[in-house]
Amino acid sequence: MAQPADVDILVIGGGVNGAGIARDAAGRGFSVALCEQGDLAGATSSASSKLIHGGLRYLEYYDFRLVHEALAEREALLAAAPHIIWPTRFILPYEKGVRPAWMIRLGLLLYDWLGPRKRLPGSKRIKLSGSLEGAPLNKNLTTGFSYFDCSVDDSRLVALNALDARERGAEIRTRTRCLSARRELGLWRVALQDAREGTETTLTARALVNAAGPWAQDVLNRVCRLKTGKELRLVKGSHIIAPRLYAGDHAYILQNADRRVVFVMPHGEEFSLIGTTEQPFAGDPSSVAISPDEIAYLCDAVSHFFQSPLRPKDVIGSFSGVRPLYDDKAANASAVTRDYVLDLDAPEGAAPLLSVLGGKITTYRRMAERAVGMLAAHLEPARPKPWTRTAPLPGGDMEGADFDLFLRQFHTKHAWLPLAQARRLARAYGTRAERILGKARAPEDLGLDFGAGLYQAEIDYLMDQEWALTGEDVLWRRSKLGLRLSPSESARVCAYVSARSHDRGAQT
Repeated sequence: MAQPADVDILVIGGGVNGAGIARDAAGRGFSVALCEQGDLAGATSSASSKLIHGGLRYLEYYDFRLVHEALAEREALLAAAPHIIWPTRFILPYEKGVRPAWMIRLGLLLYDWLGPRKRLPGSKRIKLSGSLEGAPLNKNLTTGFSYFDCSVDDSRLVALNALDARERGAEIRTRTRCLSARRELGLWRVALQDAREGTETTLTARALVNAAGPWAQDVLNRVCRLKTGKELRLVKGSHIIAPRLYAGDHAYILQNADRRVVFVMPHGEEFSLIGTTEQPFAGDPSSVAISPDEIAYLCDAVSHFFQSPLRPKDVIGSFSGVRPLYDDKAANASAVTRDYVLDLDAPEGAAPLLSVLGGKITTYRRMAERAVGMLAAHLEPARPKPWTRTAPLPGGDMEGADFDLFLRQFHTKHAWLPLAQARRLARAYGTRAERILGKARAPEDLGLDFGAGLYQAEIDYLMDQEWALTGEDVLWRRSKLGLRLSPSESARVCAYVSARSHDRGAQT
């Protein structure tokens, strides 16, 4: 008989998969701890294309099950988090030579049919000539197609899952490395190290979840000293950011001559986000960076379709991430499955280890539901059934999941806020924006003004409630305000966060 454990489930990895599993498990009554070596969403989960989508191009690989599941999750997540997830209309300009028009139309009809669409319109063929959508495009592009998917603030999605997990009893430890994990007397004995202080602690768990993303293979081989027949294939994806390329809230999906697609999407009010590339990756995932060739590739894709060419010198920002795809031995990176694989190692009488291999941000909730269900079979007594499909994420509990209605009510109540600032707060925090504003009746009531609508009250909230410990956490993951602040303003944010972290540490 196993000895008493500190927790039922220990999750390694604070990306969307790890945070989603911690949330689901805590909500079913399991005692849960999560450790993350850096910041939440510090790697792959903040370097995505910021989309909740079915994956239109996966239809070419006949991956109908994944597309169906992703489209169903698109609907569920839009209802659960209407503040950080919102409908986006995509325009696909038609150009002869890549895919015939009949194939595109048939694919879009299949896309419409494969998933529920209670909140999103269907696809259609459109005329680009003389339209807002066609205005920035080359004049020879006269016909196109439109369909809907959703955009997401990916790093906030992770933070909100972790926040909900904590509020349901989970312990979230950021900046905590997992040094080793050994099976002992029916439990996992795990050595953890505080990355800031260097101190080590030991935690015992009845089950271990390896959700370390691109480090999952390392956790198996080095930390747990286990071998598995399943492997990861690491693929680098890079994006560039440019000043806004066009007016409107729609996005474009561009068909490249190499049969890959490139997205061009609004990124806040002032910028456009363009991506992604796909290149095999080897090395340390924490040191991934965009290459000049990738920048040129994305600029060329845009320049081929848009009247105004995009040149590398126009790029004002970039980010890269390493996608930990399950290695299905596909010949090229674009064809590798985006589906997840749950690999359970549970010898009789031994504590189970569940590894998450592959997957995409859109299906994280369903993956977590299945993962916890697999573990629950090994962790008596029986626990409640799945619950997350209809449960809102923090801040998403707004009337009818209607963001526009909520924004109007929010701005009416706080009319002293500029509309742009009210919209940003509502988008980032939903109903929980009230916790930041408190009893404020004027901007000066929010404390120090750091620029771009960022005030001390918001930074304090992020540090107290959302594990922000550095200026980078605040500027690039909890918000995207690093793009809008000047270097001196960003430095002020970093100095304030550092000083407050030091004071808080001294008090403890």
